[in-house]
Amino acid sequence: MLESLTAKGFEVEFHSHAKAILEVDFPEAVEELEAVLSAIAIPIEEIIGSGGGETQATQRLRRALAARGWTKMNFLVEKRINGKEREAISHEIDHVKEFERGVIALEIEWNNKDPFFDRDLENYKRLHADGAISVGVIVTRGASLQAALPRLVRTFAEGKGLASIDDVRALKLNPTPRQQKDVLRRVDGGATFPAAWSAVFCADKYGAATTHWRKLEDRVHRGVGNPCPLVLVGMPESIVTFGTADVTEAAEEAGGETEG
Repeated sequence: MLESLTAKGFEVEFHSHAKAILEVDFPEAVEELEAVLSAIAIPIEEIIGSGGGETQATQRLRRALAARGWTKMNFLVEKRINGKEREAISHEIDHVKEFERGVIALEIEWNNKDPFFDRDLENYKRLHADGAISVGVIVTRGASLQAALPRLVRTFAEGKGLASIDDVRALKLNPTPRQQKDVLRRVDGGATFPAAWSAVFCADKYGAATTHWRKLEDRVHRGVGNPCPLVLVGMPESIVTFGTADVTEAAEEAGGETEG
C-alpha cells in the first residue's frame, strides 16, 4: 500500500491496524492520497524564501487536498447529563474527508514547533475514541529531507555565488545580528561562506525542535495517540527541485522578509 510513494523515497508507517483498515474500507482514500502526495515538488527557493511555517508548495498541497474534498473541519464533542451541557471540547483538523465507511483526518506539519505533533496525536486519539474518525494521517518532513537540508541549501548558495551577508540580503533575506555573528564565526574558523550560512540557516529554521520525521516517530513509538490507527508519511529529499523559482519572489510572498 502506498507503494508509489515509497518508490519515490517517502517514508510510510502504519500503526494500530491502519493498513488493514485502509485496504478494506478506504481504497478510494488511498488512491487520492497517493495522487496528491506523489505530485509534491518544492523548489529550493521556496524552502529558503518562505517566511512562515509553510512553503508555497505546502500551500499548494493543501489546495490539492481541498480540491478533492479534504477540507478543514471543527469537531465539537459535547457531554450532557440529564440534558444539561457539562463539557464541550472542539478539535480543529485541517483536512478531513468522509467516505462511505468512515472519516479520515489528515494534518500537514511542514515546519512547526514539534509539540504540534502532541496536539495532532491527542486530537486523533480523542476523536477516534468518540467514533468521529477511523484513521489519522500526519505528513511531515522525512528523515532524508531533514538530513539533506544543509547540503541542499549550501548547493543553492554555491550556485548563486553567495559570498557575504550583503549577498544574502540581496535575496530579500534578513539575517538577525546573532545569525550574522554565527556565520562570520564559522567563516573565521575556515568554513566557506555558503557552508557557514547554510548551516546557520538550517539550524535556526529547520532545526531539531521543529516538526520532522524523528520527532514524530519518537512520540508514536512511545504511545502518543495510541490506539488511534495512524498513517505517518515523511516527505523525501527527492521532492526538492532546483532552478524552478526565484527566492526573492518567495520572500516577497512570505511578507518581504525572512530570517536567513
